[in-house]
Amino acid sequence: MARRILTLLAVLVFVLALGQTPASAASFSNPVKSVKGADPWISYHNGNYYLVTTSWTDRITIRKSTTLAGLATAPSVQVWQGDAASRCCNIWAPELHYLNGRWYLYYVAGQNVSDYIPTQRTHVLESAGSDPMGPYTYRNQLNSAWMLDPTVGTINGQLYLFGSAGGGTQNLVAARMSNPYTLATGFSTISTPTYDWERSGGTVNEGPELLQRGGQTYLIYSASGCWTPDYKLGQLRLTGSDPLSASSWTKKSTPVFQRNDSAGVYGPGHNGFFTSPDGTESWIVYHANDSASEGCDNGRTTRAQKFTWNSDGSPNLGTPVALGSSLAGPSGEPSSASTTYTLTNRNSGKCLDVAGGSTADGANVQQWTCSGATNQRWRLEDLGDDTHRLVSVATGKVLDTADCSSADGTDLRQWSWLNNTCQRFRFVTTTDGYVRIVNQATGKVADVANCGTADGTDVRQWTWLNNNCQQWRLNPT
Repeated sequence: MARRILTLLAVLVFVLALGQTPASAASFSNPVKSVKGADPWISYHNGNYYLVTTSWTDRITIRKSTTLAGLATAPSVQVWQGDAASRCCNIWAPELHYLNGRWYLYYVAGQNVSDYIPTQRTHVLESAGSDPMGPYTYRNQLNSAWMLDPTVGTINGQLYLFGSAGGGTQNLVAARMSNPYTLATGFSTISTPTYDWERSGGTVNEGPELLQRGGQTYLIYSASGCWTPDYKLGQLRLTGSDPLSASSWTKKSTPVFQRNDSAGVYGPGHNGFFTSPDGTESWIVYHANDSASEGCDNGRTTRAQKFTWNSDGSPNLGTPVALGSSLAGPSGEPSSASTTYTLTNRNSGKCLDVAGGSTADGANVQQWTCSGATNQRWRLEDLGDDTHRLVSVATGKVLDTADCSSADGTDLRQWSWLNNTCQRFRFVTTTDGYVRIVNQATGKVADVANCGTADGTDVRQWTWLNNNCQQWRLNPT
C-alpha cells in the first residue's frame, strides 16, 4: 500500500509539473536607456543583451544585462576609443554583428567633434574572440565619401553592407562584401526619398535595417529629418533577385512606424531588431523624443517593444508606447533584473569593500573575501558622459580619490557625493570579461596595493600597468 501511495504521489507531482508555466520575464518600462540613447542596437548572445548607442564622443560603450529591464541600470563599458585623427571623434550609430565566430562593430566617425561635419565615414572593428565586449581591433574604412548608418546582413548566401549617403538628399545605398571588413563592389543607390512623408524637414532615407522571416527580406529605414517630430520608419521589400538594384526593392507607400502624439512619442526612428531569448517573439528597439520640440541630439532615449507579423508575412510594428508604460519583458528572460554589482579583483578573487561597513566620509575602500554583504555591493550609476559614480549600497556614499591627488598610491576611499571628476570613473574593457576602473580626473586605475591577496589589502590608484591586480569583473547581484 505504501508503495502504491508513493507511486500515486509521484504521478501527481509529475502532472502538476506539466501544468506549470515558466517564470514570467522581468517587466520593464521605457526608456531602456535614458542617457546617450540615440541610434540604439541590441544583440542577444549567450544569455545576455548587449546595447550600444551613439556616443557623440571618441568612445564606444556597451551595456550588458540578462534582462531588458536591467539595461536601464547596467554600467556602460568602454570597448573602443578613437585611434587615429581620421576617425577620432563624433562616433555615431554603432552596431554589433556576429559573423564567422567573431563580433564586428560597424560605426561612423569623423575628424571633428562638432555635431555635423563632412568627414564622417563608415568603419569596422573586429573582436579578438566571441565576446561582444571585446577587446576589438580596427579593421577597415568601408567608404571614401560621406556615409552614415552602416548595417550588414546576408541575402542568398552573400553578405551586403547598407548605409545612407548623399549630399542635400540622403539615399539608401548598398554594396556586396567579400568578408565582414572588405567590399566586393562599389555602392549603388536602392532608395531615394520620394513620398511626402519621407521629406519632412529634409529629404532623408537613412538607418537601414534588414528584417528577414519566412523567406522574405525587408529593409526598414528611417525617413525625414531626425531633427523633426515626423522622423519615422518606412519599409522596402526585396521583390527582385539583385539587392544592389533599386528595381529589386518595392517601397511601401505609407510609413510603418511613426509619431504617437497621444502617448507623447515624437520622432521614433533609427531602429534595430532582436528576438526574445526563447525565440518566440520579435522585438524592435528605437529612439524617440518625448516632446515635439526636441531635436536630433542626446535628448533622444532608447525604447523597445514587441511587434507582430501580418498575414502576408510583412512586419506589423504597431504604435510607439508611452514612456513609463509597464510592459512584459521578452519571453524566456529571467524573472528579475539586477541593479547592483560586486567588483571582483582578477588577481585575488576578492571584492571591493567599504571597510567595516562604515558610513563615515573617508572610510577606507579595500579588498575582502566576497560575502554578498551590502558593503561589497555597488550601484554603478551612468552620469551621461561615459563615466559612473560607484555608490555603496551599505552607505549611499561614493568611491572617491583622496584629495583629488593625481599621485600613484593615492588612496581610494568613500565620500559624500560632491559631483567632481575625482568621483567619476570609466569602465574600460580588458580581456576575458574584465575591466579597468579609470578615474576621470587622473586617468589612473583602481589597483590592489602590491598585488596583495590578503583580506584588508588597500585599494588605491596607480598608473595602468596591465596586470591582473588592476583588473576587475563586474558581477550582477
